[in-house]
Amino acid sequence: MELRKRDYHVERPLMNQEQLEELGCWTSAARTYQWRTWFQCSRARAQALLFQHLPVLAWLPRYSLRDWLLGDLLAGLSVAIMQLPQGLAYALLAGLPPVFGLYSSFYPVFIYFLFGTSRHISVGTFAVMSVMVGSVTESLAPDENFLQGANSTVDEAARDGVRVQLASTLSVLVGLFQVGLGLVRFGFVVTYLSEPLVRGYTTAASVQVFISQLKYVFGLQLSSRSGPLSLIYTVLEVCWKLPQSVVGTVVTALVAGVALVLVKLLNDKLRRYLPMPIPGELLTLIGATGISYGVGLKPRFGVDVVGNIPAGLVPPAAPSPQLFTSLLGYAFTIAVVGFAIAISLGKIFALRHGYRVDSNQELVALGLSNLIGGVFQCFPVSCSMSRSLVQESAGGNTQVAGAVSSLFILIIIVKLGELFRDLPKAVLAAAIIVNLKGMLMQFTDIRSLWKSNRMDLLIWLVTFVATILLNLDIGLAVAVVFSLLLVIVRTQLPRYSVLGQVPDTDIYQDVAEYSEAREVPGVKVFRSSATMYFANAELYSDALKQRCGVDVDHLISQKKKRLRKQEQKLKRLRKSLQKQTAASEGASVSIHVNTSVRDMESNNMEDSKAKASTGKELEDTAASGQEDAKAPDGSTLKALGLPQPHFHSLVLDLGALSFVDTVCIKSLKNIFRDFREIEVEVYMAACHTPVVAQLEAGNFFDASISKQHLFASVHDAVLFALQHPRSGPASPVLMTKL
Repeated sequence: MELRKRDYHVERPLMNQEQLEELGCWTSAARTYQWRTWFQCSRARAQALLFQHLPVLAWLPRYSLRDWLLGDLLAGLSVAIMQLPQGLAYALLAGLPPVFGLYSSFYPVFIYFLFGTSRHISVGTFAVMSVMVGSVTESLAPDENFLQGANSTVDEAARDGVRVQLASTLSVLVGLFQVGLGLVRFGFVVTYLSEPLVRGYTTAASVQVFISQLKYVFGLQLSSRSGPLSLIYTVLEVCWKLPQSVVGTVVTALVAGVALVLVKLLNDKLRRYLPMPIPGELLTLIGATGISYGVGLKPRFGVDVVGNIPAGLVPPAAPSPQLFTSLLGYAFTIAVVGFAIAISLGKIFALRHGYRVDSNQELVALGLSNLIGGVFQCFPVSCSMSRSLVQESAGGNTQVAGAVSSLFILIIIVKLGELFRDLPKAVLAAAIIVNLKGMLMQFTDIRSLWKSNRMDLLIWLVTFVATILLNLDIGLAVAVVFSLLLVIVRTQLPRYSVLGQVPDTDIYQDVAEYSEAREVPGVKVFRSSATMYFANAELYSDALKQRCGVDVDHLISQKKKRLRKQEQKLKRLRKSLQKQTAASEGASVSIHVNTSVRDMESNNMEDSKAKASTGKELEDTAASGQEDAKAPDGSTLKALGLPQPHFHSLVLDLGALSFVDTVCIKSLKNIFRDFREIEVEVYMAACHTPVVAQLEAGNFFDASISKQHLFASVHDAVLFALQHPRSGPASPVLMTKL
């Protein structure tokens, strides 16, 4: 859109901070103590708290059956069809029996229906969360701990029992962390996980998921590993044992993978014409189960199958308190990652459909889902992007779709789950790998970030490499620390600019970037692109002195040196005068300063006149030295024979300051002191009101620096500096009256 060229006229007086506050009737904003409202009790407040923490009571009475019910039913059925195979597969990814994936697809989904605020996200099993849980279960309960007999076979029943207890206890701890953080309104913690960090982390997690499924694709028995470099060792072991692969398992995985890819391509082609996507995963699972049962893949070809799936729900079980200490670190990491994924997806859908998601309540809802789910033998869950997109595209309008999908899963758990006992694990692994496409496509971020923002690319790469090499928990910690350190480093390396006036405007821009911008003669305008605080205050001062084109520190040292020499010379003259005076008094010669020498009554008249003349000369020199020391121009650069700066005023554009600390205040005071030493007056401009208040609280303003040195804009400061130069004649005014 092309802007019309119009004249812009503003006439107002020059305005410093004092005049601005007087004109605008500035008063400090009254402080509000929000904590006081926490202890207020009324019926309206009780109702508001109830609706805030149990949102279903707010939106369910207004639910439109005619407009929303059909869409929610179709969306719930579509999500349930996806949830079934993903639940079975992701339980395998977590190192648990597949039926526990079905439990994790039922209880948390229904709890989120009651407490969640997002209408479109699909809560349940998710690959990243499952692989994080799997890293915990396999590290704390490795296969080596359950070897039995001389043939060193693994007692799978005992191993699975311990791992289920670990996963459910971990889910309870994750839920406690999330609920606690939500109740203290700590939802903002997710802001420290930037988008490049989350995308790099999920990409690395998808690589870990892919590697972890290779043992099911090739039918290999691998050692359980955890900790730094465990992924590298796993890849090496897979490569070492490839000759031991089970051919039947590899063929089963390849056929299932090709079938899933073809169905996904068909869904993409026919998206416009299909009311809901073709359930490729469900059809593949049903077909693979039938073929496995009919052909006998396990006894004939050695293909590993899911095994017995008990019908019905398991009774609740209390978590194991003795496991808390070993699981605390893992639980906090999983809690933060799960919430970050859920809230990022929730905000995307909320923005798209025009409603608001409460991040703190989302934290509570997700925490209750994991807490109650953990009591019922579930492992930690979050939300799935693929299922959420299906729920939205199938016509889902509210979390009624989630409730419908959980009821379908309940029917499968109670009646149909046992039918999948002959399902090959290689098919589940193929389904997991095919569903990783979306996350693996995030490798294209490298190219886009290289073009747009290389600092974000650095965060992405460090997060990815750290997560791959150091595992998921330590990798996330390294990524967060690195991104925060990078923020600090970027504030230490801002862009420093000397500003010039754009012709016929009151706008000042960097003279290095704007060829028409001209520095105002006699006035130097300096700006930093970042706020000034303890980490970069010294760098700010150094850059200012460098950009001004004057060696300020050298000039000050030379000035002090010459003043010191002048004082020493004066002292020597005084001592010489005192000695001469004492010698004259000893010879009975009277010397009167500033009068004529009277007649001497001595035979040696010529000697007396010479001595009197010498004494008068010394005293006159001393007097003149004292007058020079007292005179205002006696210590000027010009009087001392030093070069003067080519500008008489310095304007600091402080518009980038968002806060100040004590180090910043001291640095600003030092700037005023140093530049005044070299006869340059300093002004500040464009400070925000909170920054001014902080300067006042920090005792920045005193007898030498007042609010009259702080101006509303750079243009005001420049005009004032031109009208009131510190020394020398006023420079020609190049401004236009705007």
